[in-house]
Amino acid sequence: MASRPHPHVRIPTPGAVPPAVDVSPSSSWSHLLQSPPQNARNTYADLNSFTSSLLRSGTSAPRISLDAPSRPHSRASSTFQPDTTTMAFPEPQLFRSSSQSSSVHPNSFLSHSIARSEDLLSPDFSPLYSGSRPPSFISIDSSPDLSPSVLSEELSNQTLESEEGLRRFQSGDLPENDEEWYRLVPAEAREVLGKIEVQRQSNLFEIIKSERDYVKDLNLLKEVFIEPLGYTPTISKSRSKDFVKGVFSNLDQILAHHTRMLDALFVRQREQHPLIQSLADIILDACVHFQEEYKEYIEHYPLAEARHRDEMRRNQRYNDYIQQCSLDPRTRKRDLITFITRPVTRLPRLRLQLDTLSKHTMADHPDAEQLPLIMDTLSLVLDSIQPGIADAEDKVKYWNLCESLMYDKGEIIDLDLYGDNRTLVHSGPLARKYRSEVSYNWADLHVALLDNYLLQLKPETRSDGRVKRRVVSRPIPLEYLRLDKFDGPTDNRKEKQDEGRLFEGFRSHSREMYPFTISHASSKSYTLYTTNNEERKEWRDSLINAVAIRRAKQDGNKWFASQVVSDGFFRLTPTNGVFTGKILSAVPFVSGGKNYTAVGCSSGVYIARRGVADFKKILDKPNTVGMAALPDFNKFIVHCDVGLLSYSLELLVRVATGASPLENLDASLERVSPDSTVLFFRAGQMEYRRGDQLVSRTMVLYTSRWFLQFSVNAVEVVRPLEHSSGVPRTSSVGLPSLSFRPFGDAVYISKEPHNIVALNQKVGVCTDRNITLLDPTNLNTSSLAPTVMPNFAGADAALTLDILKSRSSGKKVLGLVPCGDETLVVFDELGCYVDKHGIPCRKYGYLRWESKATSYAHRGRHLLLFCSKFIEVRTVDKGKLVQVIEGEDVRLVHTGLLPEDKTTLFAMKGRDHRGAVVDKLVELVETSPLISERPLENWDDFS
Repeated sequence: MASRPHPHVRIPTPGAVPPAVDVSPSSSWSHLLQSPPQNARNTYADLNSFTSSLLRSGTSAPRISLDAPSRPHSRASSTFQPDTTTMAFPEPQLFRSSSQSSSVHPNSFLSHSIARSEDLLSPDFSPLYSGSRPPSFISIDSSPDLSPSVLSEELSNQTLESEEGLRRFQSGDLPENDEEWYRLVPAEAREVLGKIEVQRQSNLFEIIKSERDYVKDLNLLKEVFIEPLGYTPTISKSRSKDFVKGVFSNLDQILAHHTRMLDALFVRQREQHPLIQSLADIILDACVHFQEEYKEYIEHYPLAEARHRDEMRRNQRYNDYIQQCSLDPRTRKRDLITFITRPVTRLPRLRLQLDTLSKHTMADHPDAEQLPLIMDTLSLVLDSIQPGIADAEDKVKYWNLCESLMYDKGEIIDLDLYGDNRTLVHSGPLARKYRSEVSYNWADLHVALLDNYLLQLKPETRSDGRVKRRVVSRPIPLEYLRLDKFDGPTDNRKEKQDEGRLFEGFRSHSREMYPFTISHASSKSYTLYTTNNEERKEWRDSLINAVAIRRAKQDGNKWFASQVVSDGFFRLTPTNGVFTGKILSAVPFVSGGKNYTAVGCSSGVYIARRGVADFKKILDKPNTVGMAALPDFNKFIVHCDVGLLSYSLELLVRVATGASPLENLDASLERVSPDSTVLFFRAGQMEYRRGDQLVSRTMVLYTSRWFLQFSVNAVEVVRPLEHSSGVPRTSSVGLPSLSFRPFGDAVYISKEPHNIVALNQKVGVCTDRNITLLDPTNLNTSSLAPTVMPNFAGADAALTLDILKSRSSGKKVLGLVPCGDETLVVFDELGCYVDKHGIPCRKYGYLRWESKATSYAHRGRHLLLFCSKFIEVRTVDKGKLVQVIEGEDVRLVHTGLLPEDKTTLFAMKGRDHRGAVVDKLVELVETSPLISERPLENWDDFS
C-alpha cells in the first residue's frame, strides 16, 4: 500500500524527555483525559467550553498542530463530500453511513450559529464543516471533549506506526499479538473516546480481522488440498471431478463473495482508520448476495464430510495425501474437516459478532437500525438451512447403515438403497425372542425402517472397530408389511448382573419388555420388543405413516395400471339363473376393425365387444383352459376337455353379433390334435434359420400324454391351398384338418411338462426341475443333445453354486426370460441367471420372490410374477421389486407366446354391488412417464 501524506504532527524523538505536564486536578490536559458522565449532553455551551480549554492549554500540554491546511489529508473521502483544504470539525450527534449521501442529523451542531463558534477558535483550527472527512460515529456521551476527526488525523502515525501497522495487518504480516485495534491506536485516544466507543471500534476491527482470516483459510484450502488433487494419483481421473464437487461443493462461489467483501472492508478501513464509522452497508450487501450459495453449501456439508471419511477409509492413497497436506506449515496442523467446516460456522459467528457490535452501538446511531436488519437476514438464512441440514444428516446416517449391511451368501438383493428418494424413516434397537432346544432366548437387534423396506439386523463389531449389521430375516417390503398387535401385555426379560460382588454374576434381574407384532403378508409374523411403551407408540406411528406414504407414492407412480375389462358378469355362484363359473382363459383379438374379448370359463366360451359389459355364450365347451386367435389365418383355437379344436374366427364374430347361426360355426370346426390328451398349448410366430435366411412360421406347439410318456408336438398353421397334394386331410375322428399340418415328428420326454416358452429360434419345455431347449423346426434332432437350464455341473466344487442348487431343489421351474447375453430362469420361489450354456452366472447368485408364483409374464424390461394374492413387478436385469398389485385368487389368463404380444389379462375374485362373488377380468397396461412436451410459459396454458 503506497504511503500517504499526513498533516504535520510533532512526535518526540526516541529517548527525548517528554515535556512537563501539570497533572494536578486543575490541569487543562488532565481535564481532556477525563471521561464525562454517560448521561451528559453536549450542548452548544459545552462545545464552547471544550474549545476554550483547548486554546488555554498552551505549551504545557501536548499540542496537536494542524497548521498545514493546504496539504492533502491522510484519509480518502470517496464516499463523502469532495475533499477541500479546510479541516472539518465534526458536529456532535452528526451520523452518516459511508454509503449514504451527506445528510444532516436534526440535532446536529450545524443547527447552531457557525459564526459564534468561529470566534472562539484560533486561526489554526477551523470548525467549519467542509466535508473533507466524514464525522466520526462517536456519541457525545462517550467523548464530548475532543474532536474525533482531529484525533484521528493527529494519531495516525503513532503506536506501531499506524499507517504501516494497518498495511501489515491487512497483508497478514503483523505479529498475532499486535492484531488488535488498541495496538494500532494511542492510549490517549482510547481514554478520550470512552469505553463504549473503544469497544465498538474493537468490534469493528474484529469483524474485519475474522473476515480476513476466513478468506485466507478458504484460499489455503483451495491451494493446499483441492488443486493438487488434479495432478496427483490420489483419485482416478474418471471420478476426480465428481469427488471434488461432492466434497468441496460450491466453495469457489463462496470464496468469490467473501473476497469482494474483504476488499470493500479493507478500503473502508484504510479510509477511516482508526475511527471507522460503519461497516453495515458492506456486510448487508454481501449477505444479500451470498445467501443461496451458503444454503447450498451447508445443506450439502453432511454429505461432503461423509464422502471424505468414506474415501479415507477405502483409499489409502487418499488417506496419505490428506495427512501430507496437513503437514503444510500454513495449515497449522489443522485437518481437512476443520477447513471445510469454516463456511458452516462462518454465518453464526458473523451474526454473533454483529450482535456484540449492536450492544456497543448507541440508539441514535444509524447502525442501530441496520445491524438488526443484517442479523435478521442471517437468522432467516440459518433457519431456512436447518431442514436441509437435517435431511443431509439423515441421509449420511442412512448411507452409513447401507454400508454396514451384510447379506446371506448367494442371495441377490436389490433394495434400491441408493435411489434418489431413499430415506431412513426410523431406526433403533429392538429385541426378539427365539426358541432354543431348552427354552426361549432373547436376541438384540437393530431395526431400520426405510421408506420402502423394513430391515431386521444383527449388529457385529469388527476387529477394526467398524460395526457391521447382518440381515437376519428377509427384508419386508412395505407393500407386504402388515401391522398386527401393538397393545399386548408386557413380558419379562431376565438379565444377568454383570457387576457386583463375588457371586452377583450368578444372580439375575427382570426387565419389562413391551411387545408389538408385525407380519409379512405372504410369509411369517414377528414379535418385536421395546423397553418402554413410548418407544412402542413411536414405532407404531412411524410404521403407519411409512406404509401410508409408500402406498400413496406407488399409486401415483405405477409401472402397470389395471384396467377392468369385465366386473360382475362372470359369476362363481348361480345368481338369477346366471352361472358362468371361474374364468380359466381369455384372449383379445381384432376382427373387422373392431376389438373383441373371448373368455373361457368352466361352462364354455363367451365373447363381447371391448367395452360392453354383457358377454354372449358362443361355444358350449366345458373347462376351456386355453384359447388363441390367429386373425391372419382366420382361426380361433380352443383347448377344452375334448382336446385342441379350431373354429373360423370370422364366423365366431358373426355368431356373437347375431349375423350368423351357430350351425355355421360348428361347420368350420377342425381338430388340431388327434386326441383329447392335450396338456396345454402355445401358438404364435416362430423364427428359424434356413441357410442364410431367417424364416418365420406360425406354429402351434402342444404337449400330450400317453400313459407315462409325454410328447411335444409342433404343427404349422397354413392355408388349405398350401398343402402340396391339394387333397384335404382328415383327422382320426373324421373332422376336416385343412389348416394344420405336422411340422416334424413329436419328441418324447420322461417328465411332465407344464409350459413352453419361446427364446429366439428355440423353445424351452419346462418340467418340474429344469428347462430343455429344443428346435421347434426339428424336435427329434434337437432332443438328442438338448441344452438344459440351469446346469448345475460342478456344484460340489463351488460352495455358492451348491447353495443355489440346494435352494432350487424341489422348486418348480416356470420359464425363461431373456436378459441381454444372459437368461433369467424363473422358479416359483426364486430366480437365477444363466449363460447361453445354461451354467449359472453372477457368482451363482439367486433372487427370492416375496410370494410363491404360479405363473409369470415378460413385458419389456419387467418381469410380472402372478401369485394367489399379489402380482410382483420386478426388473429383469436386477430383480428389483418396483410395484405390487394386490388381489384375491389372482390368475394369469392370457399372455402371448412371443414378446410381440404385449396384452396381459388376469382374473381375480371380486364382489358385485349386492355382495355376490364374481370374477373380474383385468388387463395390465404398461404406463409411460409423464413428460411435458414444452414448459408452461404462463397460466393460460392451464386453460
